[in-house]
Amino acid sequence: MPNTKENKGISGFVESEKPKLFGIKLYLFELKSSSSEVAMKCFPFYFGEKKDGSKRLQSISGRSNSSTFVEAEMRRSGSELNSMDASDTSTDSLRRNAFPSLSQRPSNLRVFTVPELKTATKSFSRGVMLGEGGFGCVYKGLIKSVDDPSTRTEVAVKQLGRRGIQGHKEWVTEVNVLGIVEHPNLVKLVGYCADDDERGIQRLLVYEYMPNRSVEHHLSPRSETPLPWSRRLKIAQDAARGLTYLHEEIDFQIIFRDFKSSNILLDEQWKAKLSDFGLARLGPSDGFTHVSTAVVGTMGYAAPEYVQTGRLTSKSDVWSYGVFLYELITGRRPIDRNRPKGEQKMLEWIRPYLSDGRKFQIILDPRLERKHLFKSAQKLAVIANKCLVRNPKNRPKMSEVLQMVTQVVESSVSTNPQPPLKSVVASEEASQDIETVNKKITMDQNPDCNWLRMLWPKLLRRCR
Repeated sequence: MPNTKENKGISGFVESEKPKLFGIKLYLFELKSSSSEVAMKCFPFYFGEKKDGSKRLQSISGRSNSSTFVEAEMRRSGSELNSMDASDTSTDSLRRNAFPSLSQRPSNLRVFTVPELKTATKSFSRGVMLGEGGFGCVYKGLIKSVDDPSTRTEVAVKQLGRRGIQGHKEWVTEVNVLGIVEHPNLVKLVGYCADDDERGIQRLLVYEYMPNRSVEHHLSPRSETPLPWSRRLKIAQDAARGLTYLHEEIDFQIIFRDFKSSNILLDEQWKAKLSDFGLARLGPSDGFTHVSTAVVGTMGYAAPEYVQTGRLTSKSDVWSYGVFLYELITGRRPIDRNRPKGEQKMLEWIRPYLSDGRKFQIILDPRLERKHLFKSAQKLAVIANKCLVRNPKNRPKMSEVLQMVTQVVESSVSTNPQPPLKSVVASEEASQDIETVNKKITMDQNPDCNWLRMLWPKLLRRCR
């Protein structure tokens, strides 16, 4: 493709996106080094860059809050923009150090039967359905605890689609690879079911239940619990921790390949956890099954080099993370066809407002309290811009991104501490208590109620 001239700042990081669905093969390679060759065993993930040291990016936490702050950073980031190098797939930088075979590692996954999961989900009733996506339907269920069968544990049961299912042994091997990946910011895989029943092959995955739904849900205009800024910063930090672990902190690399707000779930304490990572081969979407692998990307999140060449690296996840940061800042979806024509693509809409710090507030989510968030939102935008550099080689690693986001979080907490949110369920229950308290305050402020309270304290309930 011919190179195109790019503008300074991030005004050049977006090209018009054509609605398209695309597939890519993901593999994890186990390497065994020898004096003259490298032996490979193929697993269903992609083995990415070499974990070599790289210089740290300069801290941004101490920057001033002048109107030119974002503009200056845009120019500095923009100077790194180059024409997209399609050859930057990092396949030439595979690590050569040997590590134990994955197949020899113990797996703590439980193996369920179809009847067990039917009982847990009330025969996969729509009344307990949590959602429906490209991989299949997800149901809320109750399973017996291993330690104490008399107690039950809430889980999410993902029923995978039946098309494009590979062999039993291959599928179980892939699931067990996922079973050894554990981190506080990854949704835990509890077990699986690979069984046959009267309807044919059943493939199901059982995950820990996340009661506070997805980040996408809370960013939606229809949400009754919009996320405050402090919570959004923590979510950004949690998500960066999860991606850093997948990319750099285990002896093989997993590329998320479909990082987006609907795949970031919130537990009871509002900790963010990544879900659906590594499912490229576990449940192909209907109509998009290839011979070996099918992965459907999400428009608006996919890195340009991924769309154009079909080649995936960890820097593709970094791009998607940058899009997600602007999603947190604006409260908008990357692509929203319900908005006016000029605002449907988030990255194109925000572009004119990023070069002028005085206009930056226009893109902030209007549901946010803006008194204390302006400076940290600017800093988060600068991090997003680094992730959205056109040339993948010039994007930071996720560990570097995590370091920068942590600085913003710590700076924000020290200047504007806020109490944690309650869970969705707790918030609904608390609203009834608040209404009762408000009625009491109204009575206390009404002198006509006070003398009645002294005469009939037990009978008085409300004074109109």
